[in-house]
Amino acid sequence: MFRTILLGTLLAISAIPAVAADIARGEARVTTIFDHPLPSVPGKSLRGVLVEYGPGGSSPSHTHAASAFITATVIEGAVRSRINDGPEKVFNVGESFIEMPGDHHGVSANASDHDPSKLLAVFVVDTDDTKLTTPDRP
Repeated sequence: MFRTILLGTLLAISAIPAVAADIARGEARVTTIFDHPLPSVPGKSLRGVLVEYGPGGSSPSHTHAASAFITATVIEGAVRSRINDGPEKVFNVGESFIEMPGDHHGVSANASDHDPSKLLAVFVVDTDDTKLTTPDRP
């Protein structure tokens, strides 16, 4: 079932008009693209979030909802990521990484200063969790 939802989501994303994909240099855009309660796991939901980075774009360091298990797959370009105290890595199209509940996402950025990038983050999260991301305090 998960693969069917993921495949359908990827197909839907590929149909987004090119105009919607234009993100300014240095910027990021986050869009929830699906949110479905899991019928076989009461109290849990599956949420899909499209993260789009303009050239040189990034997200501030952050944590996610305490209940969130996340798998993120790069669907365009390349993305730099660092989880907790691990090494910073570059993920290319088709590559994935995971975040466990309580993980700290220290780096989340486009790996290119010239081309845009996108990733699909799929959350398994408590249905009542409405705030998925909390930026670090300055």
